[in-house]
Amino acid sequence: MTYTFKIFTSSKELPDHWNEIVGRHNIMLSKEYFNALDSSSPTNLKCCFVGFFKGESLIGGALFQFLNFIQHKTFQKNEILCSVRNFLAKRFSKDVMILGNNMLTGQNGFYFDTSKINADEIIRLLDDAAKEVQQKIGKTSLVIYKDYQLDFINYFEDNNKDFYRFSVQPKMILNLNEDWSDFENYLNAFSTKYRTRAKSARKKGREISKKELNLDDVKNLSKEMNFLYQNVAENAPFNTFFLSENHFESMKENLSQNFRVFGYFLDEKLIGFYTLILNNKDIDTYFLGYDKELQKEKQIYLNMLLDMVEFGINERFCRIIFGRTALEIKSTIGAEPVEIFGLIKHNNLLINQFIESIFNSLNPTIKWIQRKPFK
Repeated sequence: MTYTFKIFTSSKELPDHWNEIVGRHNIMLSKEYFNALDSSSPTNLKCCFVGFFKGESLIGGALFQFLNFIQHKTFQKNEILCSVRNFLAKRFSKDVMILGNNMLTGQNGFYFDTSKINADEIIRLLDDAAKEVQQKIGKTSLVIYKDYQLDFINYFEDNNKDFYRFSVQPKMILNLNEDWSDFENYLNAFSTKYRTRAKSARKKGREISKKELNLDDVKNLSKEMNFLYQNVAENAPFNTFFLSENHFESMKENLSQNFRVFGYFLDEKLIGFYTLILNNKDIDTYFLGYDKELQKEKQIYLNMLLDMVEFGINERFCRIIFGRTALEIKSTIGAEPVEIFGLIKHNNLLINQFIESIFNSLNPTIKWIQRKPFK
């Protein structure tokens, strides 16, 4: 039976039973999440979706994103090196098409029912879809297949000899031990040094009142949340987009209880917040923000990490996926690195011969020490 695919430029066009086949396995491929992207994507990012069919039956789906670097100050400001990187990025990669999700860490680009199709056919279909999407939406300088673990990237490489394999920072994952019946249990698994450190952070943050925010709260506090988010985002060493002002509201509206928002208040003023996406048995940590002036004094960020763990333990999740920033501090609360890979290709054949050295010049290396907090 023939395999085919169909390209959709809006989440409203997706087949009615999309979630039954694709979305229920990964909320980041669900109609609700795609609705949130449609209504609140960064200004320099647009999405399209692909449905894969065996005969008339839907058997898989994929997310493609288009990033425009010309419309965005890609790198951290006020650094000479970043100006050079900006120049290189704009000279060699004005825009990029990504099979995957540039706003998240991990394989959130596609899902197939593997009882209906084998790995070789999946790779062939994804490649065909990538070419067709570029013809329909517009050819970009770069094509990236994003965030795969080693066993799967090998399948891609066998079929894509003109792509360069790259690896940037690992994603940090904390596997929640079934024996941790509560947060104290988790802390007791730490060595004395790290338990003392966690308790010290708790003490420094004790004046902070914490509250889960509902949709009305998020709407009412959207300006404050956006300001605190920008505090953090603008100081990242590498940033390819900024969230739109209505993004958190749109996420809460569409994902409801699968998108959780927690606010930190001091004297009734919002000084920080973090967000989580609940994805079956996993928690994906999402964007956050905090008051830079109070961060060190109140240990806001470390308290947020500990609160995320406490939430995961209390709600009996299996894993927390922390993403690929602030690696060292995440390792102090028990998260461990998992290496992930991507494939990249420049559509100019001459430039593509040098893609490895160009990519390495644009990719900031971050040295860090992995901490081991458990006894």
